[in-house]
Amino acid sequence: MEGTIRCSANYVPLSPISFLDRAAVVFGCRTSVLYGDIQYTWHQTRDRCTRLASALSSLGLSRHDVVAALAPNVPALCELHFGAPMAGAVLCVLNMHFDSQMLATALEKTKPKVIFVDSEFLSIAEESINLLTNITSEEQPLIITITEKPTEESKHIKYEDFLSSANPNFEPVRPVDECDPIALNFTSGTTCTPKCVVYSHRGAYLNATAVGVINEMKPMPVYLWTVPMYHCSGWCSVWAVAAFGGVNVCIREVNDGVIFDSVVKHKVTHFGGSPALLNMIANARDLVKKSFPWTVQVMTGGSSPPPEIILRLKKLGFKVMAAYGCTEVYGAGTACLWKPEWETLDEQESSRLKARHGLNHFAMEAVDVVDPTTMNSVPHDGKTIGEIVLRGNTVMSGYFKDEEATEAAFRGGWFWSRDMGVIDPDGYIHLKDRSQDVITCGGEIVGSTEIEGLIYSHPAVYEAAVVGRPDEALGESVCAFVKLKEGVIAKEEEIIEFCERNLVNKNIKMVPKTVVFSDLPKTSTGKTQKNVLKKMAKNMGYMCH
Repeated sequence: MEGTIRCSANYVPLSPISFLDRAAVVFGCRTSVLYGDIQYTWHQTRDRCTRLASALSSLGLSRHDVVAALAPNVPALCELHFGAPMAGAVLCVLNMHFDSQMLATALEKTKPKVIFVDSEFLSIAEESINLLTNITSEEQPLIITITEKPTEESKHIKYEDFLSSANPNFEPVRPVDECDPIALNFTSGTTCTPKCVVYSHRGAYLNATAVGVINEMKPMPVYLWTVPMYHCSGWCSVWAVAAFGGVNVCIREVNDGVIFDSVVKHKVTHFGGSPALLNMIANARDLVKKSFPWTVQVMTGGSSPPPEIILRLKKLGFKVMAAYGCTEVYGAGTACLWKPEWETLDEQESSRLKARHGLNHFAMEAVDVVDPTTMNSVPHDGKTIGEIVLRGNTVMSGYFKDEEATEAAFRGGWFWSRDMGVIDPDGYIHLKDRSQDVITCGGEIVGSTEIEGLIYSHPAVYEAAVVGRPDEALGESVCAFVKLKEGVIAKEEEIIEFCERNLVNKNIKMVPKTVVFSDLPKTSTGKTQKNVLKKMAKNMGYMCH
């Protein structure tokens, strides 16, 4: 169009840094962070993040240099999500559950100039740095310790001292291009060695906005930090809370008691977590549970939350919304949007519909379930299983320093998730399993989530997971690993009979042939390690009929 131009008046590269600038003005005197006795306002948080950016710049960091962090969900980690990019750097929050060798591998790959380490993890951080072999001593990252108390001793620079020496009038560095990197996130490593995913300023801005909307956030929400910030940049919620001028309620450890206490004490309105976390809350002891007169919005990701768990949580005051995503799509890529007509359904059917993974949110252009061979969409019948693919502005920029893996993940113009699912007649998708975890039973592909949800509804079951076990007649049959509630007894035949009696589609192939009572191995983000369970099932030998 003649007469149009692009200039600073009508174009500013998108970046969540702008959320902080606005929050400091609009919500300046309101609380931004709560952590024990610590309380900051948004004006103070903006000042602290500016000082952090200034202090990082004074170390000589160049644009796109990496700044690492190893810490629980403490205020410093919230500040690093703004302060590091405000210095032009790229933040990489490391998984607290990595051992020293895994940390060393992550450090060698990302080569951070600085690493902020909570004092609780200082020894393992030092050990991992000593394991570095491909960098010189001059290239080793500078350690800055995050201490709980000002009087706590440290041989390294302390975080608060680092900030106090900085310039409060520092001019933050903004991205030249909104597709510039803002963060690196390692995948959970549920099925393979963790990959390092690159997030952009643009993707972070858009996904943070989407997260706020799909979570039904209103201005000034109170967000409880149960999602680890090392996982998908905390599902981008640290930026979303700033956009909505909310309160970050930081906690060092996550358990049912801390969650109920925090909800009541701070009037929490939102939090997120894996199905394992929801299960823990739903099965909390009566002496831990607390009642409150408002509804807490909870977003859950990963495998489907069992309908039984959604129902129990509703009675406790929690409204659960299922989302689907992964590290490569900034956390949530879809959401199960609630429809008013579901209110007229019975509780079981309503909970079943809510346990699905829904449709792409407005910042994700498209989601589909396709045949991996033909790339054609599967029928919308709720039965035909295909691979979930996504496309849009909130898909990762790529895998860090791994062009081959990036090209493979983006073949055909889609991101291939390696997750298998179905599409229901109403267009909502439903995750069934990881591609390598589907069970091929008598030539038929069987997803695990439906049978797991059914087993969860047994009154004696605390949690359950199913995998394939070698079967002489069927190739594979369903093997269920079940953890019972404390003090409760159940037998294998009882679980099998329960499934036969209650399975909706009466597909006998989905009924477990084997039931093993044990704890379920988990990743640090609460995902069940099915690769471990599959190995256990394989070691049982072939199922004989």
